[in-house]
Amino acid sequence: METKKESLVLSRQFEKVNAILEKYSYKVDNLITILQEIQAEYRYLPEEILTYVATALQISPAQVYGVATFYAQFSLKPKGEHIIRVCDGTACHVKGSSQVLKAVRENLGLREGENTTSDLLFTVETVACIGACALAPALMVDEEVYGQMDEEKVQQLIDRLLGEGEKADAV
Repeated sequence: METKKESLVLSRQFEKVNAILEKYSYKVDNLITILQEIQAEYRYLPEEILTYVATALQISPAQVYGVATFYAQFSLKPKGEHIIRVCDGTACHVKGSSQVLKAVRENLGLREGENTTSDLLFTVETVACIGACALAPALMVDEEVYGQMDEEKVQQLIDRLLGEGEKADAV
C-alpha cells in the first residue's frame, strides 16, 4: 500500500502529466490528445508515464501502450530538441537523398542504428515527402525546409545549427 509520502512524491514527479490529464478531464476518449501533449512536454513517451496514465484513466497499460505504438507520431525513445527530417520521396531519392542522409548522420556522429545524438540535441528521421519536390533533395529542421542539399550544404547547416558556422538559408 502506498504511503502518503510515496503518494506525494509520485504526485510531484508527475505534476505536468497530472495537469495534462486534468485539462482533458481524465477521459479515455482524449487519450491520443493526452499522449500528444505528454510527448510535446517530454519529447517522447516514457514507460513510467504510460503506466501512470493508464492508472489515472483506469485502463490497462496495454491499451495505452497499444495507442502509443500504433501511431508513428509517438516515440517511446527520447527524441532530440531538433528533428531533422530527410525527405526520401521519389524526387528527393532520385536526386540523392541517401547521400544527404548519410552526410547528416556523419556530421552528427550517429552510428548505425542511432537516430538521436547522445546530447539529445538532434533526432534524424526519413520521411516519405515534405512537399518540396522542386527543391530536391530536401530536408527539414523542425519546420524549416532546406533544399538542393548536398554533402557540403549539410555540413554548413549542421555547423550553423551547432553555432559554429554562417547562417544557412532556409527556403
